[in-house]
Amino acid sequence: MTVYPDSASARDRWIIEHRPARTPVNPSLPHAFVIEQERSASGELVPIATVFLTNRECPWRCLMCDLWKHTLTESVPPGAIPNQIDYALSQLGTTAGAPRQIKLYNSGSFFDPRAIPPEDYPAIAERVGTFERVIVECHPALVNERILKFRDRLGTQLEIAMGLETVHPEILPRLNKRMTTEQFAQASRFLRDHEIALRVFVLVKPPFIEESEACPWAGRSVDFAFDCGATVVSLIPTRLGNGALEALLAANEFSPPRLETFEAAVEYGIGLGRGRVFGDLWDLQLFSTCQACLPERRERLVRMNHQQVVEQRVFCPRCG
Repeated sequence: MTVYPDSASARDRWIIEHRPARTPVNPSLPHAFVIEQERSASGELVPIATVFLTNRECPWRCLMCDLWKHTLTESVPPGAIPNQIDYALSQLGTTAGAPRQIKLYNSGSFFDPRAIPPEDYPAIAERVGTFERVIVECHPALVNERILKFRDRLGTQLEIAMGLETVHPEILPRLNKRMTTEQFAQASRFLRDHEIALRVFVLVKPPFIEESEACPWAGRSVDFAFDCGATVVSLIPTRLGNGALEALLAANEFSPPRLETFEAAVEYGIGLGRGRVFGDLWDLQLFSTCQACLPERRERLVRMNHQQVVEQRVFCPRCG
């Protein structure tokens, strides 16, 4: 008998009940910012400013999500988000080369009016409209005309990042995302029809799936993302840390993917040649059972992210 509830409302309660403490954040400041190097559509390696905005928690309670840890329980006042962007860019400008693109990630949906006040759109557009590309997150349910108004204010290429997670017909509903693949495809068509780029997040080994099936289902999900018009797919190994997954781990209903499973999923995606595929390498050590070969395997994945070429696997005499 599963410990995880069957109904959406019961799942919401169960997920919240298993949460650890929220991290205190300041509504006047972004909770993080960094310069990343990412391969662009033209094949260049370009610097990207990634700003993790502080705002109200996402209304969806996804089973695997831990992003709520750095969010508020209330909406930020008008003006807070533009000020956060100003602060991040002023700090990044003193520590790194000038970024050409920017990601405004807000641990939810940029077009959730309770997260990012719509009255701030003009000020936000003014601050980031000079970048070659502006990338924001959005749940498929919030893909609507509000996006077009923001895009028109930007005057530059807008890219929407949406979480597909998995196309597994039984597991996707259980993730509590309250979205179907049909709804995802419909939102993708809206973006494609209005010449807005699409980036897709796919989980490698979400809860309730066996290790042997993790890579094949990640591959099917990558295929679906490209069928929907994605130009970028980001593969994310499902991590512990949000309380709910620890409870499923204790009940033998979840375990994080092995590093070799994650590597295989990245290899599959890049090997398709249908678009850029990036492996999310944050906390990669959590998925490795051998510290001797981890640095070399990490560097291989970094090169594959940057070059979009599948390299020969690392052989480790210690772990085989």
